[in-house]
Amino acid sequence: MDLDPSAARMAEPDPALAPPRRTGTISRTRMALLFMVMLTTAAGNTAMQSVMPSIGTELDVADVWISLAYTWSALLWVICAPLWARRSDRRGRKAMMALGLIGFILSFGLCGAVLVAGLEGLIGATATLALFAVARGLYGGFGSAAPPAVQAYVASRTPRAERTKALALVASSFGLGTVIGPAIAPLLILPGAAGLVGPFFAFAGFGIAVLVALRLRLPDDDPSYAARGEVATAPFGASAGGTPGAPEADGLTSDIPDLHWRDRRLRPWLVAGLLGGQAQAALLGLAGFFVLDRLGLRGDPAAGAGPVGTVLMAGAGATLLAQWGLIPNLNLGPRTSVLWGMALALVGTTFFALGQNLHSIALGFAIASLGFGLYRPGFTAGASLAVSRAEQGQVSGIVAALNGAAYIFAPALGVWLYNHHETIGFAAIGGLCAAVLGWGWRALESDAVPEAERRS
Repeated sequence: MDLDPSAARMAEPDPALAPPRRTGTISRTRMALLFMVMLTTAAGNTAMQSVMPSIGTELDVADVWISLAYTWSALLWVICAPLWARRSDRRGRKAMMALGLIGFILSFGLCGAVLVAGLEGLIGATATLALFAVARGLYGGFGSAAPPAVQAYVASRTPRAERTKALALVASSFGLGTVIGPAIAPLLILPGAAGLVGPFFAFAGFGIAVLVALRLRLPDDDPSYAARGEVATAPFGASAGGTPGAPEADGLTSDIPDLHWRDRRLRPWLVAGLLGGQAQAALLGLAGFFVLDRLGLRGDPAAGAGPVGTVLMAGAGATLLAQWGLIPNLNLGPRTSVLWGMALALVGTTFFALGQNLHSIALGFAIASLGFGLYRPGFTAGASLAVSRAEQGQVSGIVAALNGAAYIFAPALGVWLYNHHETIGFAAIGGLCAAVLGWGWRALESDAVPEAERRS
């Protein structure tokens, strides 16, 4: 018997009232592609840092000018990353990932071309560094679009129960990249002075391959869950990275007052983060130059890239040991992580400064990096626990900006102090570590305080 058409229409569900479609988790192929976006940029940056001290020596320019060449890029990252994070919410995650990769590719390609011209004597050293800084700025300005877009893409397609695990996997690509970059950089150096620039062109090529795969294999934006792009810390060095917070759902924080960095709940953690971040950035900034000096490789810069890469790789591996092994398995709280981390960083910096051969230098840098690897997640977690759940998006932006800002002046200042007198440079770094220890012992909230009391 035929049904009345009007009754049939009444029996059909109203599409407007249907629950939102859930597509489940991201496929392994697509997650691997997102992983490669983050890994390529992190590995490229640490590979660059392993060869730049040798390139600077070959150009016969002061070490501090090499460090200052990074400053412009770091400043642009701090300024532009929040802008791209917000833009990814409106223009789409895939488009922002592509923009970030294009910025990375252009920056590395142009930096490589400029450095080849300088090493071959086609342009002077001053012009080389000036043009290098401009080309490097493309990464800080446009490369910063990719990480927040990747994080938001994952969050908007992952159920809440699986979101933390998925975001941790994406964040781990930064840490893995900091190990891979210094490890393969010496293999990409070709014979001759200009061969030091090989890693720049190789990683620009890697970036092109990832960009093509992104365009062909990643579908356009069709999110299953609401999420905002979050500010991400740049992979400035062997200890960069960390675990991003899960972007909050749209509409959850519309009536939450703006969180200020002077908030009394945050102040103890932000002071610890500011001082410790400066110490870490300064140590990383002078590490490569110290290796060349202590091993007597200033006269043979091409031979210095390998030892510098080995030291950076040891530091990155120790950081991953702290963040992937010690913190989760020992169940360390924020205050404990900060205090133990700074104590290890102080001991490691001392060992590093006293090292006389590659083994002792790498060991000292690894101990210091292990300490910083404990300290940074502790400071981040402490700041997060100090505020309410609805303020997590705001506090993650403050923490990321603070982390990135440490790399604007501290590396160049550390190198300048080191060049003025080796002892002064290392004493300044040790003093900052000691200051965090003293401040943290007095001001940081005990890990034993219940979470409910933290929220009050």
